[in-house]
Parts: sequence; C-alpha cells; structure tokens
Amino acid sequence: MAVVVRAGAAPLWWSGVVAAGIGVLPPGLTGRRTGMLAGAALFLVAAAAVPLGRRGRYDVLARGAARAGKYDVLQDRAVTVRVWRRGHRWWLLLALALALGSAFVLPAAGGLLLAGLGTGLRLKAAWIGRRERAEQTLLWVRVDRLGPRGGNPVGKAVTGLRGTGIAAGDAAPGGARRRSAALV
Repeated sequence: MAVVVRAGAAPLWWSGVVAAGIGVLPPGLTGRRTGMLAGAALFLVAAAAVPLGRRGRYDVLARGAARAGKYDVLQDRAVTVRVWRRGHRWWLLLALALALGSAFVLPAAGGLLLAGLGTGLRLKAAWIGRRERAEQTLLWVRVDRLGPRGGNPVGKAVTGLRGTGIAAGDAAPGGARRRSAALV
C-alpha cells in the first residue's frame, strides 16, 4: 500500500522544484517576494494536509488486513511504481504546466505547492511504514483492486488489504526500495 502512496511523491516533488525554479524568473503580477511567501505557505499547508487526509480509511483497512493467500496476486515494487506513473503521466504534466503558468501571477507558488504535495505523500508513506514495522506486516493492495492505472490505495474498489511478513517482496516498510545486504 505504501508503494502506491509513494509512487507519486518523487514526480510531484521534482516537477514542483523545477516549476518553482523556473517560476522565480518572471516577476509576476504580485512580485517575487509575495509569490515566494505564498508558495512557502502553500508548501507547508500541503505538506501537513496530505499525510492527514483519509487517515481513518487507512486505519480501517489496515486493521482488517487478511493474510495473503496462495492465489492473491501481489505486484513487485518496481512494477507498481511504473504502472502508477504511466497511468498518471498526463495528470503530472498538466500539474507541471499549471504550476508554470501560475508563475505569471504568483512566482514560484504553484511549484512550491506541487513540491508540498510530493513531500506530504512521502510523509504519508513514512507513517504507513512505521505502522508496518510496529505490526511486523507489510500491507499490500491486490493488483485487481488497483486497476490498470495504478489507482488509489484506499479507493472504493479496495475492500481489504493483504498482509505478508516484513521480509516479503522487494519493498521495505514505507514503500522504499529494499536494501539488500552486500555479499562478502
């Protein structure tokens, strides 16, 4: 589940940083200082609001997680990230274009908002990872429940989660890539 949450964090963060960097160049209607201050406020609000959003639904699904069965289809981390990013690439490009366009009104504010959304998703994945470590269970969403575009890990189609041991799969708790110990 954390892998799906974390899949959007990096593209949003990097497109936000690029848009904020380019967005500082035009003076905008309000001026650079006002744009940067508004962007900083939007960054903080987004970074705080995203991890708190739908937390109750995450809790309900995590409490009801069933042990993954033999015939449950669970997807590798790399495949999940690739499917999510391909399914959402046009939305990500549209968000980047809107952030760049908003720079002519409030310089860098749209880019900082995107970066705040990416930071919030990363914080939400870290929260899920702490829960997974505490319960010693990796939480998975079945592939058929996510849909062809990667979907929402707590959307209407997701009726339950599956749990595996902490060492299962190629994802660490929180959706990060599992670090393998170097063989000496």
